Amino acid sequence: MKTYTEVIDYLYSRLPMFTRDGSSAYKKDLDRTIVLCQAVGNPQNKFKSIHVAGTNGKGSSSHMLAAIYAQAGYKTGLYTSPHLVDFRERIRINGNQIDEQFVVNYVNNQKERIEEIQPSFFEATVAMAFDYFAKEKVDIAIIEVGLGGRLDSTNIISPEACLITNIGMDHMNILGNTIEEITKEKAGIIKPNTPIVISETNVATEVVFTQVAQSLSAPIIFADQIFTVNCIDRNSTQQYLEISSDIQTIKLNLDLTGTYQSKNLLGVLAVVDQMKGRGFEVKLDDLYYALGHVQELTGLQGRWQTLSTSPLMICDTGHNEDGIKEVAKNLRTIAYKKLHIVIGAMKDKDLDHMLPYLPNDAIYYFSNPNMPRAMHAQELALKAQTYGLKGYVVGTVMDALSKAKNAYSEGDLIFIGGSNFVVAEVLQNI
Repeated sequence: MKTYTEVIDYLYSRLPMFTRDGSSAYKKDLDRTIVLCQAVGNPQNKFKSIHVAGTNGKGSSSHMLAAIYAQAGYKTGLYTSPHLVDFRERIRINGNQIDEQFVVNYVNNQKERIEEIQPSFFEATVAMAFDYFAKEKVDIAIIEVGLGGRLDSTNIISPEACLITNIGMDHMNILGNTIEEITKEKAGIIKPNTPIVISETNVATEVVFTQVAQSLSAPIIFADQIFTVNCIDRNSTQQYLEISSDIQTIKLNLDLTGTYQSKNLLGVLAVVDQMKGRGFEVKLDDLYYALGHVQELTGLQGRWQTLSTSPLMICDTGHNEDGIKEVAKNLRTIAYKKLHIVIGAMKDKDLDHMLPYLPNDAIYYFSNPNMPRAMHAQELALKAQTYGLKGYVVGTVMDALSKAKNAYSEGDLIFIGGSNFVVAEVLQNI
């Protein structure tokens, strides 16, 4: 395979993908990742890292941390998933996507091993990222967990610190049917004698996290017990926040405008504090600049992102109960005449824990994301009707968006969401 396109087509067609195939693509052990990494000299042991898990917020938190350390002068790797537009979004250094030729060379060099051990798409991608970060000699890499924690392919690193954002009901068919069971899986990233930061205190999860941390002699920090946050003002491009602790109060701007980002920010700040004791100093001016320019510095997309102002279009990748609750909360902060919602969902999503939180005064445009896992628009519409959500069964995501635009009048709002893949299709085509 000589070209980047050939290599990517090979990876997509040859390897099982969770985003495409669902739980059948999830490998419940670390064996193949370990073999792939051993083949290239165990790169995961050659760079320092921060490991980030959680049901919601882990992607945004990872990007914030990457922005902060890059702005502070550190060569900073960032591994996240899934991508929205380009595969290379998953692997970045100082905001720059992985070089196409590296992807080509890596896959060609590992093709025989890939054919032999049959890793998932995610496992192959993780090993590639670790090899890239090691060869590029990054100072620090921010590594986002793909799914869960304990058995996630990324969980072969020995990080400087761990961060767990929030715990919610998602992927229950894999992680467990209760908050406590899911928490145990997420807590699997906690390492001996390694600081673990929890962004949000929750009565149901606090005991589990504390028990696991204590058993591993890992210092545990609940960020919202150290910091408090107050939103002073918010517009379509920035929110202005006041962060207080026992030591000081600071004011800063954050260019991630979702109201939920204030929760994520507390965890990020607590990690930055912990990392100072491990040699990663960050000047206050660099912290301020980075948080005000996260999207510019890291390329983050899809988190309460304003796509246009005329028509007013906002998208968000929230796709589970807690994510949809936050979407609904953000929608309530915007004044509009009519609300148009372009929506799609995956077959394995628990819609009974998502649809009740969506506004029933909106006009819905039910769509089929271009993904085998996608729920048919007609099925989604019928389910939505049981919760009083009505609108049009349209078909493709872009046809649904086109119909919403045609119905749009000045003063309305078009929201696009329900799934990463709905947002991805829009970002790829606008």
